[in-house]
Amino acid sequence: MLTFDDLLCRARSLAGAGRPRALLGIAGSPGAGKTTLAERLVRELNADGAPWAAHVPMDGFHLADAELERLGRRDRKGAPDTFDAAGYAALLRRLREDTDDVVYAPGFERVLEQPIAGAVPVAPTTRLVVTEGNYLLLGTGSWTRVRAELDEVWFCETDEEERVRRLVARHVEFGKGHQEAVAWVSRSDERNAELVAASRERADLVVRVPV
Repeated sequence: MLTFDDLLCRARSLAGAGRPRALLGIAGSPGAGKTTLAERLVRELNADGAPWAAHVPMDGFHLADAELERLGRRDRKGAPDTFDAAGYAALLRRLREDTDDVVYAPGFERVLEQPIAGAVPVAPTTRLVVTEGNYLLLGTGSWTRVRAELDEVWFCETDEEERVRRLVARHVEFGKGHQEAVAWVSRSDERNAELVAASRERADLVVRVPV
């Protein structure tokens, strides 16, 4: 089993492979620990001196609730067609190609459950962008363009019971009642998790996150 230090070495090697900027993706089902892993990687990589790694989450490309209402998809928020996948792919391409300017990526405010434009600055000195999200390996629609922009994608997984527990706890933390959270996870999150799990074989590396 790979250690965290092994993952750090692998991430550093991506940035040192002769390209001006590398893009590492971390995929996985909802609640698998993608964000925690991405944030820890960036924090440790930047601990040596001047920051040179940045975290750009996919969640900033959630469609706003008003648009989901217009499209009739509000009750499926989090499904692949409730994101701007083409916009996400375009940002990844710009991050790869534009190393002269600060590139601003959208963030996601969990209390509001809404994307926030221009929330994540990526400096010209950034040599590694770590991006994470459910659908980086999805082989349909504009998601195929996302995979094409990434130098490497890791698939993050953990114990299934723990993953579901985390999801329910997250929904409760940000405003849902317990029963409402359980129902949402069963109806929506787990359906999305099945789609994500089917993309696992396309990953360059499977990372097992300890419970």
